[in-house]
Amino acid sequence: MSESQLIDPALVVPVADLRPVRREHHGDLFEDPYEWLRDKNDPAVIAYLEAENAYTEARTAHLKDLTEAIFTEIKTRTQETDLSVPTYTVHTDPSTGAALAYWYYTRTVEGLEYAIYCRTPALAGPDSPPQTDGPIGGEEILLDGNVEADGEEFFSLGAFTVSGSGQLLAYATDTAGDERFRLRVKDLSTGELLADEIDDIAYGVAWAGEEHLFYTRADAAWRPHLVLRHRLGTDPAADAEVLSEPDERFWVGVSASRDRQWIVLGAGSKLTSEYRLLSANDPEGEPRLVAPRRQGVEYDVEPAGDRLLIVHNDGATDFELAQAPLDATSHEQWTPVLPHTLGIRILDVAAYSDYAVVSLRRDGLTAVHVLPRDTDGSLLPGADIAFDEPLFDVYAVGGPNYVTQTIRIGFDSLVTPPTVYDYDLAARELTLRKQTPVLPGPDGRAYDPSRYVQERGWATATDGTSIPLSIVRRADVPLDGTAPALLYGYGSYEISIEPSFSIPRLSLLDRGFVYAIAHIRGGGELGRSWYEQGKTLTKKNTFTDFITAADFLVEHGYTSRDRLAAAGGSAGGMLMGAVANLAPERFRAIHAAVPFVDSLTTILDPELPLTVIEWEEWGDPLHDPEVYAYMKSYTPYENVRPMAYPAILATTSLNDTRVYYVEPAKWVAALRRQATNGEERPILLKTEMVAGHGGVSGRYQAWREKAFEYAWLIDQVD
Repeated sequence: MSESQLIDPALVVPVADLRPVRREHHGDLFEDPYEWLRDKNDPAVIAYLEAENAYTEARTAHLKDLTEAIFTEIKTRTQETDLSVPTYTVHTDPSTGAALAYWYYTRTVEGLEYAIYCRTPALAGPDSPPQTDGPIGGEEILLDGNVEADGEEFFSLGAFTVSGSGQLLAYATDTAGDERFRLRVKDLSTGELLADEIDDIAYGVAWAGEEHLFYTRADAAWRPHLVLRHRLGTDPAADAEVLSEPDERFWVGVSASRDRQWIVLGAGSKLTSEYRLLSANDPEGEPRLVAPRRQGVEYDVEPAGDRLLIVHNDGATDFELAQAPLDATSHEQWTPVLPHTLGIRILDVAAYSDYAVVSLRRDGLTAVHVLPRDTDGSLLPGADIAFDEPLFDVYAVGGPNYVTQTIRIGFDSLVTPPTVYDYDLAARELTLRKQTPVLPGPDGRAYDPSRYVQERGWATATDGTSIPLSIVRRADVPLDGTAPALLYGYGSYEISIEPSFSIPRLSLLDRGFVYAIAHIRGGGELGRSWYEQGKTLTKKNTFTDFITAADFLVEHGYTSRDRLAAAGGSAGGMLMGAVANLAPERFRAIHAAVPFVDSLTTILDPELPLTVIEWEEWGDPLHDPEVYAYMKSYTPYENVRPMAYPAILATTSLNDTRVYYVEPAKWVAALRRQATNGEERPILLKTEMVAGHGGVSGRYQAWREKAFEYAWLIDQVD
């Protein structure tokens, strides 16, 4: 037998064919050798992805025991049979006007992948929730995700909404991972599905009364561009268009107001928004424009009984809260309630009969601000709900009832598990309803938050800007550079990465890891200007900020360069590719999940999903030579060069409609051809052949995937 016959074929490094495709813009010629990988209907493409999967499996075979150990830790620490805190919801019988109240909740069962959606009659009123330490009497199962997912490799819900009477459920499912859903309607009094079934809908479903459903549909570029109205019992092919958005920068959405009086129709781009209201009592009527769109002005609308509450940025960088007449048709009718204050980013408002609840950011952390309403409905001065941890994430879960004295609040931190409170709006008091249990691990040790330390660090960027980090570690981890560390980043779309809790992360912390989040520019942690300093022609700040954060961890003894790993997904995966090119010596290993690494190719093609929408985030390289040159100078795929890279694990999904699998596939192929890595720093690609942008579905599958990713990182840096 020859030596070559002794080599496991799976250990042979896959090499993608070179099939150059010319791309020329603004006088610049780029020959793309791997663009052919875009056609997933080509058997050669599938064969290449499967070869990469086999190679990754072979190169990580030694991690089987560690992966299984971490999976067991996650599973053991998680209360598998569990129940959410029940939510009191009041419905109205449309024929009699009588109130019908239920407690809604979800539960999980040990061994089952998906949640079960349930309710039980609220016979004793809102102050007597059902006991949750055993079976709940009168339980009605509305939807069992495990039954819906039976026989499917993937399952997710895109909508779940009960009609105002409480008798009809509209829900939408995706069994491919492509975020195109099938809408069904269930009669909750009989348990039977109605004949109404609508395919190919996008996110967003709203009831108007008991006969009309509003939903959205996406175009070929996966831009939700239509809101349609369906009347139960009619042919969906005859559904009426309620709102059509021709501008390819804008997408549409639909929702119902909390008081069930209005259907809210929105259209928005990255920079501009516009809303219409339609009376739920006249669902076939004509929507009314609240204020015409003006380029660069964003606003949200919240019906509040006798008026509208508006969160907007018209002359207000970090947004302000205003009010307007219920029949407003112009921004000139807006008057301030919470005037703009630079550095306090107002995010959202929820209206109730006697209060308004404002979500905002202050000093880099989330906050919930409660405003009482006077007897005439006007808003009075309010206050934040106070918490005493140095780092945390607090959010108003709110409640489904417009008339209420209690709202639901969620809270967690890097060391405090997700905690649910009910907040008495009048008494300004929190009542603990539940904290997610963290069970003892396989070693029998109970979770003790005092064993861990969370702290804020501040790194100084090259231009003098202070970059915040959220850091957590076990209290006994020395700050002498010997600890392994994982630095996470995102930094796009004004999305903030909160210092929140994670049971899987304990498997890193208890192995001596330091875990840090870099709150880099391009995100929203420090307000709108923080975002604007990391987009379009300032995008490189995002990458250099992340490198600055990595240097901070090394300089302050949290870790060393040969023990530092980095991770990010989607736009954060593009961040991973950029810093791998800019500063490969700073990191020992990088995990890039569904990474947007071939971003220039994507954004140059307006026929690809979501491309035109993205021009206000990244710039328009198709028509602007300055943007083209700037993007080409940093996009990961075009900037791969001969040098030693960190070990790289790229993970993706074949059916992802947001970041096509082809981007990481091309990037890995380019890295293989150029990188001078030795065997100890492998470059791997792992493709889920049935999954979407969020990866695999099902909690056990997700835990196992996370266990694999952590095992790979541990193996590389520890």
